[in-house]
Amino acid sequence: MIGLNRTLLEKRLIEIRRHLHQYPELSREEFETTKSITGWLLERNIKIRPTILETGVFADIGGQRPGPTIAIRADIDALPITERTNLPYASRIPGKMHSCGHDFHTAAALGAAYLLKAEETELRGKIRLIFQPAEEYGAGAEKVIHDGQLDDVDAIIGLHNKPDLPVGTVGIKSGPLMAAVDRFKVVINGKGAHAALPQNGHDPITATAHVITALQTIVSRNVSPLESAVVSVTKIEGGTTWNVIPESVTIEGTVRTFDHSTRTHVKNRFYTIVEQVTNVFANKTDIQWFAGPPPLVNHSAISDLTRVAAEQYGLKVIEPAPSTAGEDFAYYLQKTPGFFAFFGTNGTEDWHHPSFTIDETALIEAAYFLYNNAKVLLQKQAELPSMESVT
Repeated sequence: MIGLNRTLLEKRLIEIRRHLHQYPELSREEFETTKSITGWLLERNIKIRPTILETGVFADIGGQRPGPTIAIRADIDALPITERTNLPYASRIPGKMHSCGHDFHTAAALGAAYLLKAEETELRGKIRLIFQPAEEYGAGAEKVIHDGQLDDVDAIIGLHNKPDLPVGTVGIKSGPLMAAVDRFKVVINGKGAHAALPQNGHDPITATAHVITALQTIVSRNVSPLESAVVSVTKIEGGTTWNVIPESVTIEGTVRTFDHSTRTHVKNRFYTIVEQVTNVFANKTDIQWFAGPPPLVNHSAISDLTRVAAEQYGLKVIEPAPSTAGEDFAYYLQKTPGFFAFFGTNGTEDWHHPSFTIDETALIEAAYFLYNNAKVLLQKQAELPSMESVT
């Protein structure tokens, strides 16, 4: 059985990861990826679960003996980025790349599945495998929850590669680890005019400039220095030529926060500032707010169990700094206690970069990390927190 041989398992997982890397698929388009994962699970006689989703794979291991259900989650989608790594197994799909390492996550979870399948008759409880689609853009976690894949799950675990950590290092933190992600789009409507006769119009460009400057005071003057928030305007679109004051300007951007009260406060201040500043310039606004994943908050008791298991396995455990990047794993943690870890991959570039790479020696370590922690949580069922204690 390959799952019992570390060297052969590592070789197989590298093959799987490289195959996924060569054939990336974007959110909600992971059809071939879904077929491949399904095939790799069926090779080991791992039971596939029914789903209403078009992409994504769900499976169960164990269940012959009573115990809790522990979920392992991996995301499977890629990004619309042209790869610049020159690797022999670089993406073969123009304009698409696994530049966030979801191929790594998928292969690691498959490795854990193979190891757990080899011990299936000994498991006290059940392992739920969640190969989730559409993490990047498609609210995939919410769809998985709606599909009922978490209904009987007692705890859930997951990881994300971390290029700035060395292989053999894992970042485990109780409480907030990753930020809530909100997106905004604001159209500032004025009155167009000849650029030489600005008094005849209501210049939306001037209003927009003041809005952008004022929005920066949300973090500097409305959020406590002991808390964290980011307000970034990342797109400005307005005007068609040099001598015409336009009718409108559109700005877009993102807000990142780490707790629900700050998230609400920042949004309220955002609306107030945009509306009042544009009113001063006799402009009107149309604000669209797109709420993304909530803050990712790890459960303290499960994080503690994970920390001990990682140290016993021989990994170096650190407490990582929270990341202002977002992760829809946060939706799972609102429903089910669990944890999400940063796993060192010693990469050359950070997430979402066209030259993003990982050290593949981290792959087998990540597989054993998920395998060991799933077993620990099965064995520590009496210590698992209830739904009511999710932080």
